[in-house]
Amino acid sequence: MVHSLINPNDSLERQNEKLLKITETLMRRVEQSTEDTGVAYAQFQRAVMLEEEVRLRTQELARALDLLNTSNSKLALANAETEAARANLANAIETVQEGFALFDQNDELVMCNSRFGKHMLDIYHLFKPGLRFHEYVHLVSTSPFLSLPDGETPEGWAAYRMARHRDKHAVFNARMAGSRWLQVSEHRTADRGTVILQTDITDMMRLERQERDRLLDDQARLIKATLEHLNQGICIFDAQNRLVDWNRRTGELLDIQANKFRLGTYFSTLHDHIRGALAPMSLQNTEQVTRWVESTSKRAPLSFEIRLENDRTLAVFAQQMPDRGFVISFTDVSAERAAVHAISQVNETLERRVTERTLELEDALAEAERANASKSRFVAAASHDLLQPLSAAKLYVASLEADLNQTDIKDRAHKAGNALVSVERILDALLDISKLDSGQAAVDITSISLQDILVQLQDELVPLAVQKGLEFCLVDTGAVVQSDASFLRRILQNLTSNAIRYTDHGKVLVGVRHFKTSVRVEIWDTGHGIPESQQDKVFEEFQRLSTTASPSDGMGLGLAIVERACHLLQHPLNLRSWEGQGTCFSVEIPRAIPKAVSRSVFKHPAKTTATSLSQKIVVLIENDAELRAALALTLEGWGIDVLPCVGPNEANDVLEAIDMTPDAIIADYQLDDGALGTTTISQLRDRYGNCSACLITANRTPELATLCDDQRLTLLYKPIDPNLLRAFLETLD
Repeated sequence: MVHSLINPNDSLERQNEKLLKITETLMRRVEQSTEDTGVAYAQFQRAVMLEEEVRLRTQELARALDLLNTSNSKLALANAETEAARANLANAIETVQEGFALFDQNDELVMCNSRFGKHMLDIYHLFKPGLRFHEYVHLVSTSPFLSLPDGETPEGWAAYRMARHRDKHAVFNARMAGSRWLQVSEHRTADRGTVILQTDITDMMRLERQERDRLLDDQARLIKATLEHLNQGICIFDAQNRLVDWNRRTGELLDIQANKFRLGTYFSTLHDHIRGALAPMSLQNTEQVTRWVESTSKRAPLSFEIRLENDRTLAVFAQQMPDRGFVISFTDVSAERAAVHAISQVNETLERRVTERTLELEDALAEAERANASKSRFVAAASHDLLQPLSAAKLYVASLEADLNQTDIKDRAHKAGNALVSVERILDALLDISKLDSGQAAVDITSISLQDILVQLQDELVPLAVQKGLEFCLVDTGAVVQSDASFLRRILQNLTSNAIRYTDHGKVLVGVRHFKTSVRVEIWDTGHGIPESQQDKVFEEFQRLSTTASPSDGMGLGLAIVERACHLLQHPLNLRSWEGQGTCFSVEIPRAIPKAVSRSVFKHPAKTTATSLSQKIVVLIENDAELRAALALTLEGWGIDVLPCVGPNEANDVLEAIDMTPDAIIADYQLDDGALGTTTISQLRDRYGNCSACLITANRTPELATLCDDQRLTLLYKPIDPNLLRAFLETLD
C-alpha cells in the first residue's frame, strides 16, 4: 500500500510548499550519501515529476481564476444593463399620459405607472405587483368612485368586465365620480400577458355633449323661427295628443290668450278653448276633428273651415305624422271668402240685367254642371237601394230554379238568373267608375302575395276559357307586391276576362316578369288584336271594339275601370297589340318585403254540398221587406227554421218568446233608426252566447271588412250569392 506524501485536500499553495521541502530533502540526501545504490536518483526523478505536475496545476488554476473574473465582470455588466433597462422602461411608462398596467400570463400585475387608477383614491395604493386580475376587478367594481348606470350592480359590472377580459381586444367607457369618463383599452401581448390603458376622455365627452345640445338648440330655434315666420297658425301634437310646439299666430287667429298655450297641454283642453270662440254653425266641424284625433286607425288628412264669432273664417288642415303625432294649421281665408261673397253679389246684380235668353242659358248650363257633378254621388248613394231588390230577385230566382222540375222552365229560370248576374256586373262597374271619378275611392296599400290573386283568378276564369275551347296558362310566381288587394284583383280580373272574351281560338297566358324594384304582370292572348288607331279608345267608357259582343258581355267599362284604378294606385299600365296576332296588357307593380303578407280578402263561391241544414234555427234581421222575404224563402227551402225580424228589438222579443238559442244570426249592416248589424249581433251574442253570425251589406270599405274580422263575422256583399250563404250555414255545428 502506497501512501501519498501530499494531502489532496490541501490547497495548491500548501501542496507546492510541501513538494519544495521534499525536493530539498531528497537533494540533500543524494549529495550526502556514499552508497552507490541508485535510490537517491530515483527519489530525485520523482521530485522532478512532482514539480512539473505542480506547475501544470498552477497554470490551470490561473486560467480558472481568469475565466471566473471574466464571468463576474460580464454578469455585473448584464445586471447593470438590466437595471438600466428596467429603469428606462419605468421612466418610459411613467411619461405615458394614460394609465398603464401590465399583467403577466398568470394574470398577476407586473408593473403600472402612477396614473393607473388615480381616479380611485380609495384603492389606488393597492395596485402593486403580484395583484391578481380578478382582485383588481373586484376592487374597482366596489369602489364608490365608479359611477354605475341605473340598475347596474357591482356584481353585474364585475361579471361584464371579466367577460371582456376574455376577448383579445376590448375597448369600453367607464363613468367615474365627479362626471369624469375613462376609456379603458385592453390588449393581449405575444406571451399571453395583458396590457391595460386608461385614457381620460372627460373633455371629449363634454365637448360632444355640448355640440349635441348646441345642434338641438339650433334646430329648435330654427324650427321656432320658421313657425313664427309663417302667416298660418301651427300647432304640433305628439302621439299622446299633447302640445309640443306652436306659434303666436295661432293665438291671434283663434282669439285665445297666450297663457292657454303651454307645453304638454292636451288637445282636448285646447279644443274646449277653441269651441268658445266659434260661431254656432261651426261647432259640428270641431266634433269632426275630435273624432279624427281619437281615431286609432291610420288617419287621412282632414280639412274643413270654421267661422269665428268675429266673422273671421279659418281654413283648418290636420295631418298625421309618422310617429302618430299630428299637425293642425289654421289659415285666415276671410279675405278670400269676402271676395267670393262680393263676386257673388256682383254676379247676382249682373244676372238681373241680362236678357231672359241669357238667364235660360245660364240655368241650363248650371243644371248640366250640377247633373255632372252629382252623377257620381247619385250612383254611389243609390247603390244600396239598387242592390236590395237585385239581391231579392237573385234569391227568388235561385229558389225557383231549385224547385222546378221541368227542363224548359228551369232553363228559363237559369237564364233569368244569368241576366241578373249581368245586371250585377254592370252595376258593380258603374259603382267602381263612380268611386274612381269622384275621388272617393279609398285604398289600403299592403303587402300582397301575387300568386294568391292569380290562382284565385285562374280558378274563376278557367271554366270560361274551357267553354270557349281556349288554353289558359298561368306561370307561377313567388313575388310579393305593394298594392291595394281589392283594386289589384279587379284590374287583373278585368284584363284576363277581356283576353278570354275577345279571343276565339288559341290561348291566354298570364305571366310575371321580375325587375329590381318591381314586377310586371303580363296578360297575352292570341285574339284579333287592336288596331293602333283604336288603342287609345279602348280605355274610354262604353267602348267595345267587337261589334258582335252582346250586352251580357258588359258595357265596355272594364278597361275604363282598369285605367282609372292603375292611375289611382300609380301602377303603370301598358298596351301592345299586333293586328291579327294578339294583344298584351301589362301592369307594373312595386315589390314589397315578403314578410307580413296581407291576408286574402277574396272569397269564391263554395260548391254546394248535400249537407243537411234541417232543424237549424237562424235569426234573420233585415229591414227591407222584399229582401227579408226572399232570404226567408231561400233559407226555408234549405230546411232551416227562420225567425225573420225587422230590427234588434223584434229579434230580442222573438228569442225571448221561444226561449231558445239560435244556431246562427244573419243581419243587414244598415237597419232602421240608425241601428247597425254589427252592434245588434254583438248584443245578441252577449245575451245568447257566441253563436255564428253573418253580416250582409253593400258597404265594401276596408274598414268594415276589418271590423268583421275582429268580431269573427262572415261578410257577404250584396247582391247576395246563395252559394256563399249556404257555405256559411254548412259550417254550423
